[in-house]
Amino acid sequence: MRLSRAASRYAKAILSLAVDKNEAAAVNEDMKNVMVTISKSKDLQNFLTSPLINAAKRKAGLKEVFKGSNALTQGLFNLLVENNRSEILQDVAMSYVVLFEEMNKREIATVTTAVEITPELEKKVLAKAKELAGKEITLQKKIDPSIIGGFVLRVGDKEINASVQNKFGELKRTFASY
Repeated sequence: MRLSRAASRYAKAILSLAVDKNEAAAVNEDMKNVMVTISKSKDLQNFLTSPLINAAKRKAGLKEVFKGSNALTQGLFNLLVENNRSEILQDVAMSYVVLFEEMNKREIATVTTAVEITPELEKKVLAKAKELAGKEITLQKKIDPSIIGGFVLRVGDKEINASVQNKFGELKRTFASY
């Protein structure tokens, strides 16, 4: 996933501040929560991008949705809203998590499945991801019904695409060549 330069800069700044205040791990948990919450809620995505919602309502909404978040995380929300950049909140969160994992000598593996992954399969995927990366892995799970079945595993710049959608594409290309 290609993240915006602005998102990376905000993430680096918040990570630096969190490390200085010894709260990097707490902010990392908040950022993981932000990523999951935004990805699962179309209403929240619309709320963050709508030009009809003013800054005060947007700040109040974020404070309500993510109540209990670290003060640094709340400060990031305020900063993004004040700078009219709330639409990149999910990218900032993703970038922060990636930077935090790199700082701790771990890598993030993303597994995309059509349905919720079972704990047994999660263990197998995690083992394969560790084998590919050669270091500690944090597994991020995504659900995308469009892949129909199977999974897509991304570790760094490597990808294993064992999705049904990919197999259909291969079959289509094979038949098209005849």
